[in-house]
Amino acid sequence: MKIIPLSEGSFTVDSTKKFIPFRLSEDEMTQRAQGSLLVEIQPFLVITSKDVLLLDTGLGFNHHTGSQMQLVKHLAENGIRSGDVTKVLMSHLHKDHTGGMVNPATGKPTFENATYYIQEREVAYAKERGAPSYDISKVAAVLEGQAALLKKDTGVINDYIRYEVTGAHSKYHQVFWIEEANEILFFGADDAPQFQQMKHRFAAKYDYDGKKAMELRTKWWEQGKKEGWKFLFYHDTQKPVAIPGNENS
Repeated sequence: MKIIPLSEGSFTVDSTKKFIPFRLSEDEMTQRAQGSLLVEIQPFLVITSKDVLLLDTGLGFNHHTGSQMQLVKHLAENGIRSGDVTKVLMSHLHKDHTGGMVNPATGKPTFENATYYIQEREVAYAKERGAPSYDISKVAAVLEGQAALLKKDTGVINDYIRYEVTGAHSKYHQVFWIEEANEILFFGADDAPQFQQMKHRFAAKYDYDGKKAMELRTKWWEQGKKEGWKFLFYHDTQKPVAIPGNENS
């Protein structure tokens, strides 16, 4: 399988849930609001023998050179058109993961030929909770025709993609395993957002169930070490992909 990180850049985010661009080589965290977190926004493209998969869709910001969505521009730089994407796997519907689901210029799904796999209960929860964490307008056009709503806590998509609802970072957050040709990719999204979090036990206050997220990270890292998983880190500013025990590769 081919993995292509699609970084939108580094940002700080505070209790207002506003994402402010952060230049790693120039900006200082002391200049940002107290309690701000430094994160990368980094969807992933995964090309398998069966599909062109997109894992979450970022903030949906336009590239600084024009009106084209940065996510779409990055895909084009890798020879992928929006219509080439066959499946979009959505971990949850927080706005830093859903911004690229719909093209703001057209009001239609950005990936016109893709099926968007979304946890059904997460949709209801997003509508109930609303701002500042959720922006359901980024999801509505997809729900009208291109969504496959997952109803179970665990399941399999097309025989090689497994999902599991964890309820850790958000109430109906789900994670994915993609397995092909003896290779296992694990996308933990915001349950397992950064490499360093896999190696240090702590319960984050911003998680729906921080203790559960902490325990799951430990479990996944140990299992991944035994089975040779590749971990994809959506919010890591330095290491988008890592294999336990071989982190320098």
